[in-house]
Formats: sequence, structure tokens, C-alpha cells
Amino acid sequence: MARQKAPNLTEVEQRLMEVLWSTGSGTVAEVLGAVKSPKVPAFNTVQTTLRILEQKGYVRHTEEGRAFRYYPKIDRTQASRSAMQTVVRRFFGGSPGALAMNLIQNEPLSDEEIAHLRKMLSRAEKGE
Repeated sequence: MARQKAPNLTEVEQRLMEVLWSTGSGTVAEVLGAVKSPKVPAFNTVQTTLRILEQKGYVRHTEEGRAFRYYPKIDRTQASRSAMQTVVRRFFGGSPGALAMNLIQNEPLSDEEIAHLRKMLSRAEKGE
């Protein structure tokens, strides 16, 4: 039985989406030419991955001669929110607070980040 496709972005899918988010659209060749990483995927890999992204609802395409031009349907913020909801649900029992506490306890924060968090917590306490 075939493995079910994950609704969130894989690493390769995200790299291609980053190109589409920054450029607004692209053919397979254009996306391939804009991928920035130490390991550039093959043309067929980019083509297949863009089709998968379309099946997942992340992109749409139009025909442009013999090529397809792909456009993002989901913006970076929506994709990020979906990924965070998955992490919260899978690893933190559905509690965003547990995720936040984990980050605060286990990741170094700059003074600026701490100040920003304090402001956000203050607003949350006030119901803003």
C-alpha cells in the first residue's frame, strides 16, 4: 500500500515553496534555477515535487506553451501556522503553552526576543 502524503511540507517541498514565495511564480526550469542549497535536485524531482505540492493544495499551475507555470496558493504564514499546529498536536498534547515553555527552557533567547515575549504575554493577559 502506498504511503499517505503528509499534509505539511517536506524539506524539499519547502525549498521549492521558498522559491515560489519569493518569486511569485515559476516554471520547473525557473524553480530549479533558483533553488539555493548545497544539493540541487534533478529536473524530474522538481517537476514531481511541484505536482505533489499541487495535489496537496499548496500550488496551482497555468499552461504556458509546453511548460506549466506554478503559483503558490498558500502563503508562508499559512504554511508556518499549519506546521506549528502539527508540532503542537503531535509533541505537546495540543498545548501551545507547552511548546512555548519548551522553547524558552531549551533554546537560547536574545534580550530583544525576551523583551518581545514579555510584551506579547502582557497583551495576551489583557486579552488583546
